[in-house]
Amino acid sequence: MDMFSLHGKVALLSGASTGIGRHLAGTLATAGAKVVLGARSVDKLEDRVAEIRAAGGIAQAVALDVRDLASVIAFFDAAEKHFGGADILINNAGVESGTNTYVTLDDASWDAVLDTNLKGLWWMTRELTRRVIAQRRAGAVVVNISSITSDRTTKGMFPYAVSKAGVNQATRVMALEGAKHNIRVNALSPGYIYTNVSKTLLDSDIAPEFVRRIPQRRLGEFNDLDGPLLLLASDASRYMTGSIVVVDGGHTVSSL
Repeated sequence: MDMFSLHGKVALLSGASTGIGRHLAGTLATAGAKVVLGARSVDKLEDRVAEIRAAGGIAQAVALDVRDLASVIAFFDAAEKHFGGADILINNAGVESGTNTYVTLDDASWDAVLDTNLKGLWWMTRELTRRVIAQRRAGAVVVNISSITSDRTTKGMFPYAVSKAGVNQATRVMALEGAKHNIRVNALSPGYIYTNVSKTLLDSDIAPEFVRRIPQRRLGEFNDLDGPLLLLASDASRYMTGSIVVVDGGHTVSSL
């Protein structure tokens, strides 16, 4: 099982203050990585870092706004100061716009979602790649957090679903172009897990009927993502790049 170990690796994680990101920070640390947690809510990051350290892990909190290029660069600078160059990047930062259709959505909400979910992912991966090249590092691993809404969605998720479809295609193109630098890029595509992004739907009256459409008849849990994440972040997936790994209880293969 050593191939799944992250001992000796430095992992950077965006959107680490809440939800999936907060959980995955602990997963990476438990697997042995030195983890740099990034988000705008530094107080929440510090709380999570304290929990990780109490459990024996190594972690550091650094302010990060993926919509601000200067913040992205400063985040990488800080990570290198603390732990050295990054081996793993988890692009998890993401937002949604509420229950807006393409008709009701305003321009500012579109920009907020696309700038965070897609442009920020590009800036983060570009900065990692530039540093791998400049420092002549052996390579790196990128895991983009996507969503099954990239392929299957419901009404009212217009900008979020569009952005996640973009994440999947960005993953494929980055995998193609990053291979020459020994940078592998894959995506983890969760089904419905209760988070700040999904709670509008999952707190609604249609939630029970929605869950019945999932073949496993339940929502996902944070722990369901641990194994797939460690697969993609570790040497266990050394011959995988450009893959979209779906973790959704069979939701995307169920009949309409």
